[in-house]
Amino acid sequence: MESGKILNDKWIKASIIGTIWAASEIVLGSFLHNLKVPFAGNLLTAIGIIILVSISYIWKEKGLFWRAGVICALMKTISPSAVIFGPMIAIFSESVLLELSSRLFGRTIVGYLLGSMLAMSWNLFQRIFNYIIFYGFDIVGLYTSLLKYAEKQFSIPIDMVWAPIILLLIIYCLMGILAAIIGIRVGRRLPERSVTEAQPFKKASLQAGKKRDNNFNYSLVWLVIDILLIPASLILINSTRFVIWIVPIVMVAVVWSLRYKRAFKQLLKPKFWIFFVVITMLTAYIFTRVSPGSNSLIDGLMLGMQMNFRAVIVIMGFAVLGTELYNPVIRNFFLKTSFRQLPVALELSFESLPSMIASIPDLKTVVRNPGTVFYSILSQTEARLEEIKNELKRQNHVFIVTGATESGKTTTIKGIEKILAANNINVSGIISERILEDGITKGYVVINIKTGERIPFLNVDGANTGDHIGRFIINADGLAEGRRILSEAASSDCRVIIIDEIGRLELKDGGWADELITIVSSTDKHLVITTRDTIAEEVVSRFNLRRHTIIALKENDIESAGRKITDFLINEKNNTWSS
Repeated sequence: MESGKILNDKWIKASIIGTIWAASEIVLGSFLHNLKVPFAGNLLTAIGIIILVSISYIWKEKGLFWRAGVICALMKTISPSAVIFGPMIAIFSESVLLELSSRLFGRTIVGYLLGSMLAMSWNLFQRIFNYIIFYGFDIVGLYTSLLKYAEKQFSIPIDMVWAPIILLLIIYCLMGILAAIIGIRVGRRLPERSVTEAQPFKKASLQAGKKRDNNFNYSLVWLVIDILLIPASLILINSTRFVIWIVPIVMVAVVWSLRYKRAFKQLLKPKFWIFFVVITMLTAYIFTRVSPGSNSLIDGLMLGMQMNFRAVIVIMGFAVLGTELYNPVIRNFFLKTSFRQLPVALELSFESLPSMIASIPDLKTVVRNPGTVFYSILSQTEARLEEIKNELKRQNHVFIVTGATESGKTTTIKGIEKILAANNINVSGIISERILEDGITKGYVVINIKTGERIPFLNVDGANTGDHIGRFIINADGLAEGRRILSEAASSDCRVIIIDEIGRLELKDGGWADELITIVSSTDKHLVITTRDTIAEEVVSRFNLRRHTIIALKENDIESAGRKITDFLINEKNNTWSS
């Protein structure tokens, strides 16, 4: 199976847009939320709308909005603020709504205005949905009863139930219209702006976005358990009495708190406990007024407790799922799907994020002339697109020949080397050849591709007291010589380096691990490596082989494998980036 795909321009552009959007969310979002600025979420949504609408006057491809939304939502997870699914869902939903409107009505003023109103209004509806998810439909009854009680107390002649929601919806729509107008004005002037001042991307990556608690023991079993616990707990709370569900629900919360620090932190927020007390007291008070009786106070308190413990399960449940979903096994799964370009585009975004954040002006400039900020950042996107594409063309690509043990990987790699040489492609590296005696593998030698020299590497000679890999003993001199050959190849003028093979030894940081890391991270030379099909995904993940193509021997012979590699190298100038 061939898993490598060219990262098309659409995903690169979405990466740039999503990174700009994420930079504003991370920097301005933390600032606005920490200062408790009213309508902070709407201001951030407005910025996102302006970015998307403006950039559409330069890049007109369909599907850019939702792709940028996916990237921004995923990058939002590195924000200093406590982030769960809420903000990520909001960002993605806003981008999808704007995408749908622009598809239905075209890239027109009507399409932008309607899409912006829908995107901005999503904040209101998501907040309502969140309350219903957290507290159940009882929160709707509490809201309705509270307003009905206010109508009665103040003798208000009109139905007030919908009035606050309608008023907020009008405000949100007006904010969406204003954001769309600004985006249209900025977008119309962008093609006229100079792009000569664009700054080069920094290669430094934001490690906070790549490392999520490396010491955490991810578990697919726990992921399944957590998924089952959430609905089971909610059903238990909704269908049984307080005395029955309180103990198991508290036990679930305790177990989650012990395993997931992130889940426990959600319960330490003062805002949660303020809501806990307010909702419990309000429920008890409204119950005694709407349904007077001897048990109304107790019933109201129990209903309030039920709503709050439901919120505990939902809030903690989202946090624990968010933790387990960072499992590398799950991330690697997406590399096999139609979304396999997404992780590559996301890596690119994380590498670009530091320079994007650095390009955001100081607060004084933003306040005095916000329009200038959008012009100065967005007018550089075309130049940055070309810069990224040129940089990615210079980066190396890894072809991974996979097969079972003794399936002919070495024979294939020898054939590939001959095909490359026949096409005048300069190749260096090493080939590991088996030593057979009466059909039994007695060891391996390392062959220097350049000189043909054969160096003893692995053997089953009990007299040798070197390190072991399986039943074989490593020849220290052979290992050192193989490393020297690869190090010299990395600094030579060769175009392709062959390493046969990468296995369990390298996954444990032995063998050719250091040389492979150096070649991938510090050179522009392409690699052809072999590995067993059962550990191919581990090799890709361990050595961060983002730009790779897997060539499975069960689907390719020597000729087809060699042709795929030579075709890529011959047409390299036209290749943007492979994953």
